[in-house]
Amino acid sequence: MSTGEERDGVALTNLDQPLFEGAGASKRDLVDYLDAVRDRIVPVLADRPLSVVRIMRGQDSFMQKNVPKYTPEWVRTVHMWAETSKRYVAYALCNDRRTLLWFANQRAVEYHPTLVRADDWAHATHMVLDLDPPEGDAFGMVVRAAGLIRETLTAAGLTGAVKTSGAKGLHIFVPITPTPMEDVAAATRAIAARAERLDPAIATTAFIRDDRQGKVFLDPTRVGGATVVCAYSPRLRPGCPVSYPLDWSDLDRVSPRDFTVHTAPGLLGAADPWAASMPAPQDIPADLVAEGHTIPVPRVQAMHEGKRRARAKRAEA
Repeated sequence: MSTGEERDGVALTNLDQPLFEGAGASKRDLVDYLDAVRDRIVPVLADRPLSVVRIMRGQDSFMQKNVPKYTPEWVRTVHMWAETSKRYVAYALCNDRRTLLWFANQRAVEYHPTLVRADDWAHATHMVLDLDPPEGDAFGMVVRAAGLIRETLTAAGLTGAVKTSGAKGLHIFVPITPTPMEDVAAATRAIAARAERLDPAIATTAFIRDDRQGKVFLDPTRVGGATVVCAYSPRLRPGCPVSYPLDWSDLDRVSPRDFTVHTAPGLLGAADPWAASMPAPQDIPADLVAEGHTIPVPRVQAMHEGKRRARAKRAEA
């Protein structure tokens, strides 16, 4: 049923329905949360092609890149060629409260902007390390792995900001000056490799999951046209947690479960910790780039290794 409510010219419907199974939240809670953090989340979404994860009542969740035909004309879009699907995709640009509310009313729970801006697809604005824990309650291990990344960055003369992924891991963002994309990818691989060498008992760069041996995966592959869930975005997880900015000194005192659509606004108050903790763009050191170019691209290496193992398995049969 429609509630007949409206905000900023956006009609809001079915607000009292459960958001999704296990969310512990209604669609109204999603709308209220996004509206409460709009002055923080819109700046990290603005002018970046946006993919969202939506969930319709009684259906499975899905990632939406191409905006639907019924998208209002006031939602700004940018058309980009998608090599994988061999077609142009109309991505939304969430540049204002009205667009954010429209997405919330569409049951868009997660917000995944690109690391490039719509007017400059050649340059990523950040290097990103995605710290992916092994199975189980391993956030303590992720915190230790984040310390390895921070130590590596400091030794290279770089600084970054950290946030929860909204799931079980952490994201470390390092803002950078315009750099060729292949050099950004190389430097990110080098950071992960150096951090792994600091404590290989905790961290791994093994792209194949079966090779990680219960360690934290330091994922350097969020480059190019990749997306990363943004700061303050809710996640489609039990309890409806959010990706929440942290101070480095707080990492060992928190749990990702502390930050949800219910708790985050009160914890934030009037602050914007993501903006406050983000350093100015930095030049990537040449030695990081050079080292990274000697490290194989993880997905390519994993593809070749998978083929090699398949051949070996067939030979044994």
